[in-house]
Amino acid sequence: MTLTVKELAETLAKGARLVGLDVGSKTIGLALSDTTLTIATPMETVRRKKFTLDAVRLKEICTEQNVGGLVIGLPVNMDGSEGPRCQSVRQFARNLAEIVDLPQTFWDERLSTQAVTRTLLEADASRKRRAEVVDKMAAAYILQGALDHLKSG
Repeated sequence: MTLTVKELAETLAKGARLVGLDVGSKTIGLALSDTTLTIATPMETVRRKKFTLDAVRLKEICTEQNVGGLVIGLPVNMDGSEGPRCQSVRQFARNLAEIVDLPQTFWDERLSTQAVTRTLLEADASRKRRAEVVDKMAAAYILQGALDHLKSG
């Protein structure tokens, strides 16, 4: 079930968290909100294997962390159109919904990876370190955008 960010927040049980996903072809970056839906924290990067294995891992995380909903980054083109990557992420979300029974919302992730990479470069992170953390930090950037939107409106 895909909702708006506001609708998603309204469905959450008290104390439930949101998880942010940055879905790539090789990895899935994950970030977790606090229970007050204020702060997104980078959590982990899941190396993609087979879809079912990835989905089972996501389900485990959601259960362990008391997650009540998913914020999935949608890689919209700069002109606002949706290309093949968006279609791929939407299909991933549809498939995931069959295994992880939680409400979902999409969040425009334009420039998230570039913003995170720029921050890491400014922090003088090595290329190896950037590769290790960029996906989960991009997920936190996506989730934080959705959380900030909730607080502002």
